[in-house]
Amino acid sequence: CVTLVDAGWNAAVGTFRGPDPREMVESDLIICWGGNPASTQVNVMTHVQKARKKRGAKLVVIDPYLTRTAQVADMHLALRPGTDGALACAVMHVLFRDDHADRDYMAKFADCPDLLETHLKRRTPEWAATITGLKTSEIETFAKLYGETKRTYIRVGYGFSRSRNGAVNTHAVACLPTITGAWVHPGGGAFYSNKNIYHWDKTLIEGLDTHDPSLRILDQCRIGPILTGDTTDLGDGPPVTAMLVQNTNPAVVAPESVKVREGLLREDLFFCVHEQFMTDTATYADILLPATTFLEHHDVYQAGGHQHITLGPKLIEPVGQSRSNHEVICGLAERLGAAHRGFAMTEWEIIDETLKTSGWGSANELRNNRWIDCQPSFEDAHFLNGFAFPDGKFKFAPNWAAQGPNHSDLPMMPDHVELIEAADDTHPFRLVTAPSHNYLNTSFTETATSIEKESRPTVKLCSADATRLHVKAGDKVRVGNRRGEIIVHVEIAGSQQSGVVVIESIWPNRAFENGLGVNTLIGADAAPPNGGGVFHDAAVWIKSA
Repeated sequence: CVTLVDAGWNAAVGTFRGPDPREMVESDLIICWGGNPASTQVNVMTHVQKARKKRGAKLVVIDPYLTRTAQVADMHLALRPGTDGALACAVMHVLFRDDHADRDYMAKFADCPDLLETHLKRRTPEWAATITGLKTSEIETFAKLYGETKRTYIRVGYGFSRSRNGAVNTHAVACLPTITGAWVHPGGGAFYSNKNIYHWDKTLIEGLDTHDPSLRILDQCRIGPILTGDTTDLGDGPPVTAMLVQNTNPAVVAPESVKVREGLLREDLFFCVHEQFMTDTATYADILLPATTFLEHHDVYQAGGHQHITLGPKLIEPVGQSRSNHEVICGLAERLGAAHRGFAMTEWEIIDETLKTSGWGSANELRNNRWIDCQPSFEDAHFLNGFAFPDGKFKFAPNWAAQGPNHSDLPMMPDHVELIEAADDTHPFRLVTAPSHNYLNTSFTETATSIEKESRPTVKLCSADATRLHVKAGDKVRVGNRRGEIIVHVEIAGSQQSGVVVIESIWPNRAFENGLGVNTLIGADAAPPNGGGVFHDAAVWIKSA
């Protein structure tokens, strides 16, 4: 889900932390790049509104279509999907060209600014315009605004991870505040995730004291090819013949849904699903176990988009025969004769010991205090003590080999790389499957209010493409490629470029007329350098149904 953006950020910065999101109130320019926080991270919009009121901050949104966040932006750059790296390089070109680069900062904190400047000479706004589909003037205006605004906060979203070149695009965007030195200012820099600030001791939770490195680990984004015997994943090993699913809905969320369905229907696959609802995946189960909701068990949470540890206490007894993940795993361990002291502990005992060994106090203390604010100091969060590499330098020239094995096609400097599934004469449209406002993947697709608000799945077409296809709003169309096809209704949208179509997701497969959902169209191939789901990176055709 996030491996590609993880790789790009880590290659640049070396760790997962950053400026406190609450600092946005001190920003003069906030850039939401590759995310739609008005739908998926509403706390960001709270900070944006405070910054607007306090400092008159501007909001720029970079997204292929008019999301709810883009609707309230001061500037929306609706670029073509997967071209973020080109835009970032053109902005960097302008920063050097127009003397907005902080050379003293880079001399102290970056690895090779002179090589970068030379590399960017040909990455002009005109060059980027042909790739992104934006006007040269739009790129120039954005670059000027960024260069002239010291307190600029870039909020990097998960959208980067949905494209085959997502790691390269993320790395390019992360370079921007290092060129201007925005990291040194309150409300400045860039932020992706805080997941490395918690220093968890997961020995008990994950059984690290008995970890067997020889155990096979398979990529769940490739569950379709795996279950249908693809030797890319299985090698000389045996097929998967037994599977337990918890906390996911692969029949809907995994790429190449036709292969996933084929795999789940195998007669030789013993399939157990532990679920709260009768999801599409649950309908394939040989055994279906009822699962508790968050109200029915103890849990502890860490934030990625902010900086808190919070407790999720059990508030009601489990309904019916529902059991928590912990109870199911411990029950299996008992029946299989697996021994570990964690299997004999309650959820509360595991939470308590993990908090203590991680240096966060006891579970009772967390319950009394309600949360723990783990935000690092300003100096550490803004990397004023150096970036997380031995030399303390930000990496304009990333070591992609350290991020994953499939790195040979990745550039040595920030750039645009044509790794995407490009449109062609047979598949003239590029498809984005962004999250719908009322669903979170498939977490809320079974709740009546969410279903009512979303109404039905649609494909968003710009008016020019609708005219070319001889379709109008409400018409049914088939959207397909070599992986399969789905049937949806047309919605006319005026925001994205011609050739870009959007199907907000993730609807259950049964919501589509032919019983196949949008991930039917998405490829399961492993993107460089370390794999991941490329859900916004598909070329499709569209025909009247």
